Amino acid sequence: MISDKFKGIFPAFYACYDDLGEVSEERTHALAHYLLEKGVQGLYVGGSSGECIYQNLEERKATLKYVSEAVRGKLTLIAHVGAPSTRDSVALAEYAGELGYDALSAIPPIYFKLPESSIFNYWTSIMESTDLPFIIYNIPQTTGYSLSLTLYKKLLENPKVIGVKNSSMPVMDIERFKAAGGDNIIVFNGPDEQYVSGRLIGADSGIGGTYAAMPELLLKAEEYVSSGNFTDARRIQHDITDIIISLCSLNGNMYSAIKEVLKLNGVNVGSVRAPLEPVTGEDLNKVAEIKAMIDTAILKYGR
Repeated sequence: MISDKFKGIFPAFYACYDDLGEVSEERTHALAHYLLEKGVQGLYVGGSSGECIYQNLEERKATLKYVSEAVRGKLTLIAHVGAPSTRDSVALAEYAGELGYDALSAIPPIYFKLPESSIFNYWTSIMESTDLPFIIYNIPQTTGYSLSLTLYKKLLENPKVIGVKNSSMPVMDIERFKAAGGDNIIVFNGPDEQYVSGRLIGADSGIGGTYAAMPELLLKAEEYVSSGNFTDARRIQHDITDIIISLCSLNGNMYSAIKEVLKLNGVNVGSVRAPLEPVTGEDLNKVAEIKAMIDTAILKYGR
């Protein structure tokens, strides 16, 4: 059966930079503590939200270390170790194991269009590098590869595979992965816009890139789903989706907008790394409006 430590709301952790754009120990600690205090169940560290493909190996290791220092033993920690090469992915996996992370995860290999045999070997090499359990990461809109049921079932033969983070948009994929894996496999809903529908069709938990901007709302959504209050679950999902659409409407990367929201909440984690573009000019005023949307929704649902 799935361990309860992998159930709940898992914000995808953001890259935390100082004013010169370097990975910041102080700001990484601050964000980790902030999310701990909000009551989330765990953190997904080093993924898309962590700008992993724009960081070198040592920067990624530093982030893994700083988060572990801040909240290890207090939150469930999942290390995303996907990298362009198998060698770097294995190095990150081994380091996460040394730091005491609870599980590993990785996207499939990127850039080259590879056969499923290569993808299988890539994920298997990561799994064989440590004793940690492994969570497959399916995000075809960015990697160009959509996890097939054939490969998924083959991977499930490895006892280290405990779940899949599914960020494809069709909720049917969640149902198919859950049906194939059963009660021994945890399925994380990826698209934040469909958290409620994903949970209802089979997802056990959620990992999301906008969660840290509004953890109170995702925690409340989970409370509604878990208690069977589907009317309020639909209502809060509507508001969450409106906020996400607003975050994506600015002339700048969504993660930059989220980081500006966090600044208004007293948590400065810097900006984003190029080629991601920061929010600037008049759009900074719109960030304040988005924060007001979040605050209003938190008051509305009483959390």
